[in-house]
Amino acid sequence: MYPPRSRTRKNNRQSRKRRRRTAWAWINVSLLLMITALLTYSFMGGDGKDGQPPPAAEVASSPSPDPGEAAASVPPTLTPSLAPEATPEPEPSNSPSPAAEITPVPTEPDHTLAPEESAVPEKTDDPGDTGTPQAADSGLISGLPENAGTTVKLNFAGDVIFSGKAGQLLKQKGYDYSYAALDGIFKKDDLTVLNLETPITTGGVGAANKQFVFKGEPKALDSMKATGVDAVNLANNHTLDQGEEGLLDTLEHLNKRGIPYVGGGADAAEAYSAKYFERNGIRIALLGFTRVMPVMEWKAEAGKPGVASVYDSAEALKAVTAAKKKADLVVVVVHWGKERMEQYDSVQQSLGHSFIDAGADLVIGGHPHVLQGIEPYKGKWIAYSTGNFIFTRSQTRATWDTAVFQAECSVEGQCSMKLKPMNAELAQPVPMNEVDGQLLLHKVESLSSGLVKIGSDGSVVQVVK
Repeated sequence: MYPPRSRTRKNNRQSRKRRRRTAWAWINVSLLLMITALLTYSFMGGDGKDGQPPPAAEVASSPSPDPGEAAASVPPTLTPSLAPEATPEPEPSNSPSPAAEITPVPTEPDHTLAPEESAVPEKTDDPGDTGTPQAADSGLISGLPENAGTTVKLNFAGDVIFSGKAGQLLKQKGYDYSYAALDGIFKKDDLTVLNLETPITTGGVGAANKQFVFKGEPKALDSMKATGVDAVNLANNHTLDQGEEGLLDTLEHLNKRGIPYVGGGADAAEAYSAKYFERNGIRIALLGFTRVMPVMEWKAEAGKPGVASVYDSAEALKAVTAAKKKADLVVVVVHWGKERMEQYDSVQQSLGHSFIDAGADLVIGGHPHVLQGIEPYKGKWIAYSTGNFIFTRSQTRATWDTAVFQAECSVEGQCSMKLKPMNAELAQPVPMNEVDGQLLLHKVESLSSGLVKIGSDGSVVQVVK
């Protein structure tokens, strides 16, 4: 006999309810177990960083910036390119590849950017920290007083090469082409100084431990002399690109044309010595030094040609102090810093301060291929990088911006500072238009750690806090 249908339906409903209650009970138990596990992990296994490993920047130094990334990070200038070639070429790196990657060096290298490498430094007191520079407050104000009396006017510009694409263009157009847009400004001053980053020789042997080597024709110096350049700095990481023979040839060609040089020589005594200039009754001492070399063997020694190194700055500081005893105004031109880095670092700053502490009145830097900031220190000026001047046209847009740094100085060694904005076209610096010029001046001011104001005419004034 079968049970009534109503009883069967009732039993089925009760059975379904029991199954649902059992399922919900298991769900609740599972949730409680998960919550318990999460709380246990949070209190016992957490490290405050969400369990993630530290970023790479905390455990290793960053490599040199990729040229493509650097180009993307800098807003394009508004000046249309005046160079004969519309497509920019990569800028040659002024430093060798690691030794493990050394390959035979062509006479005319391609101009692919390579990571920065410098020689292993000698024992030095310079700081190894390359962090944020710290401002110095001496109470002295940098600038030229209104009652300064007799003054001299000085012009400084950046890196000059006569190789690669720049050299090819100048062979076609003539070496006067490089100075055609400058309106004779180097003839209107009392002293003009450039950084000659090319050995001048028809001989020599290309350096085997460098990825890029330069070589310039002697006739390039004729136009340099005619345009009003009074002296060149040889303390850089290309002066011995053609070996000691190339350096000695460079000295000979410069001497033949009556162009004084500093920072390099037939021996250490010449490389570290100052050159003196008498202008308007003011005696000027000029010295050149480098903290960028591919190998330490480039350093000038007794009886050995080379450049004046400041990996150990003791010898250079002695030379600055000695020059101050013989001159009214002491100017130091120095090769330092990192390529394509717009912010000067604490190593540059410490070295720049030491030059002034030793007796320098004005410090003019180069090598980064971009403009860097300006710092007032103890009533003196440090211009950390003048950028490129007569150079190849890089894919890194920041290297297109340059300037002529103009100083007017008194017999007491007090100087004003002014910038004349330029666009570094292929092998030819060209004055910027008004809009781009103001952007450049604002940029240099922003790179100067809040220490200066730059007027619309390019005049640099110390911010007094």
